[in-house]
Amino acid sequence: MITAPVDLAALLAPLLLTNQYWRGTLFAAGLTILIFAAGRLYHARRHVSILDELPSLCGRLLASAAIVAIIAALRHESVEYVAGFMRGVALSAGLVIVGRALTRSFTVLARKRRWVEHNAIVIGSGPVGVELARLLRRYPQYGLRFAGWVDTGTRDDPEAPPLIGTLDDLEKTITMVEGDVLIVADTECAESTLMEILRRPGCATCDLWVVPRLWGSHAQGRLPDHIGAIPVVQARHMSLSGPRWGAKRASDIVFASIALTVLSPVFLLCAIATFLDGGRGIFFKQERIGRYGKPFQVIKFRSMRPRDDHESQTNWSIADDQRVSAIGRFMRRTSLDELPQLWNILRGDMTVVGPRPERPFFVEKFSAEHPDYAMRHRVPVGLTGLAQVSGLRGDTPISDRARFDNYYIENWSLWLDAKVLLRTIAEVFRGGGR
Repeated sequence: MITAPVDLAALLAPLLLTNQYWRGTLFAAGLTILIFAAGRLYHARRHVSILDELPSLCGRLLASAAIVAIIAALRHESVEYVAGFMRGVALSAGLVIVGRALTRSFTVLARKRRWVEHNAIVIGSGPVGVELARLLRRYPQYGLRFAGWVDTGTRDDPEAPPLIGTLDDLEKTITMVEGDVLIVADTECAESTLMEILRRPGCATCDLWVVPRLWGSHAQGRLPDHIGAIPVVQARHMSLSGPRWGAKRASDIVFASIALTVLSPVFLLCAIATFLDGGRGIFFKQERIGRYGKPFQVIKFRSMRPRDDHESQTNWSIADDQRVSAIGRFMRRTSLDELPQLWNILRGDMTVVGPRPERPFFVEKFSAEHPDYAMRHRVPVGLTGLAQVSGLRGDTPISDRARFDNYYIENWSLWLDAKVLLRTIAEVFRGGGR
């Protein structure tokens, strides 16, 4: 909370000396903040030390300075001007390091004095879980207050520590102790069952940390973190919320607005072709299930005419359906029939990239058959999705689709959305639709 503002103040400090380079200084500050964010230098850490961050910090400061220097040299032929500007950049880089050292010292002090503290629940009551509890009690500089152990409740060891709850009641336990952080240690619960529990809404609000099964291992490209020499890795959020959801929603609005404007001639041609093919009733509306199981009306260009409403809601669309006309088959193959869903995106019913929407009858059926299927509805449904561009559409296993959709949710990024969109465009030009 304090690191980013201090970094920004340090990067803008040269403006206090002169406003001659104010455009370049503002650009350099914005670029450096973006590079820091991409390098996870604003992510929470349990072990806080400026010495741990210094190599990554210096490397990214040099990268930012190099980019700024190249641009300045291209825009200004005066060596004196560029040299003066780069002196300001060097000053701000030095102030960033000093500011980081100060904020890190203040963070450790605030944790030791318990001004900042979060209730932590340790999942697993084995040796690692017991040792983690001892470390959290003894060393407050990790910013965590040990709230208790949670496990399956099936341990036969009489010396096992007392539990504050079982994994089945984890959501209630989090509410009871006002838990903010979950640390997965050495639980006896199967990994698939544990993942299903952690995806529940009451658990998804907590920060999730995991002790790697292979001690001494950590994700490449990330700063190693630990609690008393026990390595821990912060897991990604299980759902899209907060700033991440804000960024995704903003990108949806921009994309849908531009697409509706640019593709308006295509909309007109599709409407004319649909009218000539089957008369009135150009658009087709159908109830689908969206985020958190909320129903909405999806809009598409009509490509076929079901015999009745019951058939429309309960009949599974298959390839080479005889009810689909030649024009409808072309629109389906190129996904042109789904263009009106851009309006659903603007309304907030859908997102550009996400799990594909399904009818209530099949949502209920698939949720009963596949436990992971219902978890897709943690986010809005999408115009396209990772499962679809990975070849999972039509008559493909529902379990595979659910696995890809949940992977997308738990590993979301704007770049992942961009990759799915690029692959979708390639599918459209290849005619790889239904």
